[in-house]
Amino acid sequence: MSTIKLVVKSRGGRELLPDGLLLPVDATVDDLKARFAELKPYFYPSRQRFTLPPREGARSGEALVSGKRLSDYALEDGSVVVFKDLGPQISYRTVFFWEYLGPLLVYPLFYFLPHLFYCDLKVPERSVAQSLALAYWTFHYVKRELETFLVHKFSHATMPILNLFKNCTYYWGFAAFVAYFINHPLYTAPPVNRTYAALAFAMLCQFANFRCHVILANLRPAGAAKGYAIPRGFLFNLITCPNYTAEILGWVAFTVATQTAAAGLFTLVGAAQMAQWAIGKHKRLLKTFDGRDGREKYPRRWIMLPPVF
Repeated sequence: MSTIKLVVKSRGGRELLPDGLLLPVDATVDDLKARFAELKPYFYPSRQRFTLPPREGARSGEALVSGKRLSDYALEDGSVVVFKDLGPQISYRTVFFWEYLGPLLVYPLFYFLPHLFYCDLKVPERSVAQSLALAYWTFHYVKRELETFLVHKFSHATMPILNLFKNCTYYWGFAAFVAYFINHPLYTAPPVNRTYAALAFAMLCQFANFRCHVILANLRPAGAAKGYAIPRGFLFNLITCPNYTAEILGWVAFTVATQTAAAGLFTLVGAAQMAQWAIGKHKRLLKTFDGRDGREKYPRRWIMLPPVF
């Protein structure tokens, strides 16, 4: 079988393998990563990123995507690829499991063990709003845990391990923040009918969010080629990221049901982050499906929150 030898350089231009990296001519990007890991065991495949050399005036070159052949990038004997160490990695599922476990453990502590947090304040009987808030919060994060292992399909297997600590700080911290005020002995509950109505709407949002996640999971059948596809059906016919829409509206309803500024702040911070993700995804889909050279054109849709966004 014919082979090619690639020159592997760091982003600073230093050659990392004096003898080059020998691969079959029909090798894939995954073969490249596996072979590099054999020669440099410290850099296991998930912490590797290879790109083409940057063109003149560009900061970085085109990234080599797993699943594609090296020939797709016109790489041949003597070609240069640029290596970047992504740092220690951890699986998406592991991060999601731990970040969602925190809210399931932390929030109930304020409901069931208030004496640990409110000193000598006398704790009155729990209101309907407080009890339903606990039930909704628990349902939401149990749903997230189940989706992590049974529904979601991740386009990337891993993320930087630092994200575990960052994400857990966010979710665990906000769980304590929201729970502290909703379960406070001096908490004033809203009218019970408002709580019922708001949480009923929030539950509809939960099921809408779940439906969107199922559609995204089924977007590419098992074994299909990697790449972007246009989601269709249900709310995707109108909105690029309806899963975020349903998520945000659910937390808005939770805020109304509990009548707390803490829940409102949690909703605003989460919405701001999801807006950034939604804008990025919308731009990516518009760029990928531009209607040129036989490519499908991405339909006109709201990004996340019609009719304003």
